[in-house]
Amino acid sequence: MTTPAEVPWRRLDGKMLVVAPLQHVVRLLPVLVILLFTGRGDPVRLWITLGITVILIVLGVVRWKTTRYRITDDRVELHSGWVRRQRRSVPRDRLRTVDVTSTLLHRVFGLGVLHVRGASSASADHHGLKLDAVSATEAARLRTELLQAGPAPVRIGGRAVGGVPTAEPGLPEVVSGNGRHSDYSHSQVLSVLRWPWIRFAPLTVSALAGTGVLVAAVWNVVSELGLRPRDLPFAADVEERIRGAAIWLTVGVFALALLVVAILGSLLMFTERWWGYRLTRDDDGTLRVHRGLLTKRSLSVAGTRQRGAAVNEPLLLRAGRGAQTRVLATGLGRGSQHGTLQPPATRRETHLLAAAVAGEPPERATLAPVLQHPRRALWRRLTRAVVPMAVLCAAGWVVAATVPGWYWLGPLATVLLVLAVPVGFDRYRNLGHLLTARHLVTRWGSLHRRTVVLERDGVIGWRIRQSIFQRRAGLVTLEAVTAAGEGGYPVTDVTAADGVALAAAVTPNVFEALAPLRAEEAAGDLAAQGAGRGPQERLHHR
Repeated sequence: MTTPAEVPWRRLDGKMLVVAPLQHVVRLLPVLVILLFTGRGDPVRLWITLGITVILIVLGVVRWKTTRYRITDDRVELHSGWVRRQRRSVPRDRLRTVDVTSTLLHRVFGLGVLHVRGASSASADHHGLKLDAVSATEAARLRTELLQAGPAPVRIGGRAVGGVPTAEPGLPEVVSGNGRHSDYSHSQVLSVLRWPWIRFAPLTVSALAGTGVLVAAVWNVVSELGLRPRDLPFAADVEERIRGAAIWLTVGVFALALLVVAILGSLLMFTERWWGYRLTRDDDGTLRVHRGLLTKRSLSVAGTRQRGAAVNEPLLLRAGRGAQTRVLATGLGRGSQHGTLQPPATRRETHLLAAAVAGEPPERATLAPVLQHPRRALWRRLTRAVVPMAVLCAAGWVVAATVPGWYWLGPLATVLLVLAVPVGFDRYRNLGHLLTARHLVTRWGSLHRRTVVLERDGVIGWRIRQSIFQRRAGLVTLEAVTAAGEGGYPVTDVTAADGVALAAAVTPNVFEALAPLRAEEAAGDLAAQGAGRGPQERLHHR
């Protein structure tokens, strides 16, 4: 075993001195092209930007000269900075994920950006290291070295993972286009890109929002350069037609145009984000996600850090019978893409993948027939869905009666009020939980339905919340606290007796902390209100 003093310090790849300024030059290309071909724009702004680029080049040289890192047997160390020196050191046993990103420029020069995240779910800037940039070969070697497991087999979902991998039932074995096994032949292939999934791209909020951001950025560049759409040759004719058309027709045409742009943009973003997607699992249980067209991304999650899986079904995806799978792992935070294992896909394929990650059959994982919560939870779902909409409905009718031209607001608010009733029933239908031998399964939500299968060993504590209205109904919300994923997952609106029994079964060491609630149950305060389930139905927790 080498001592830290014997491990030499390493520098970042010298090619970063070329990549960093080129990245800023590429951002200037649209401005340069428009300025050269149209003669419009503010030259002063361009010179200021070029001056900033020169300054960034100088700072890049300083950063390269002052940045060094090394990997010892037990730590990863990074020293950087000249004016403000930073010394970062992360124990290797606290490492959770290793993420390698390569933009198009990085790939041209054979470089990659290595993100090493520690135990916290916060950003890598405070709880990890970022090496920008190292050679692609060095990045691959460091990823393998940092996530290297011991010789003992790792248990994933209660079963040992090691030896020659076998295929999961219902998931394909993948070979390369020439019919031979690909470079991943030593890993178990869990999922690959299927182009029919692209139909789900317009149903994801992230793709639509990304399209809006892109359109807004283009519009901002055009407006900053002084270009006006009405200066185009055909603009006058289009403006004249719009003025002569009915208002409803004009609005309809603009809405249709925005819809087409949003759909095309979401398809392009899906293609760029998920091109070449492949999910594999190594012999030691490490999950590896590879994807990206212009920017290549590779996420590795150590098998010892995985605590389960989640299936997310937002309203639009759910309407199209689609869903998306995420892994619950320590070190992966709340970001929109953190822990995402698969692009939006069919419900069957997402549940199969979640079951494969959890090491359970689908009917004991995210497709488990969960136990419904008491009837009082139904009334709470209806109340929370209908009462706010009733207030908005009343306000809508007031506005419709007092403000000229807003007569349509009242009927629209009434429609939303009527729709709130089935939403409340759907929330209750999706509300439930189940405790299996190795996992806690919990499901909740309607507009965004979520099903989480969490390892019982991954639960480190509980939060018990009870609002005034829950107190009147004799219900509590139990949240399983974990170091993985979002940090906690709720079991909403259960009786205090069932909540105590669930916590006692999953984490017996907290049973004494919940003794006051058990005393309340023994006194009969909650039993008199009707729990909706008998003692035999509560025994499944024990």
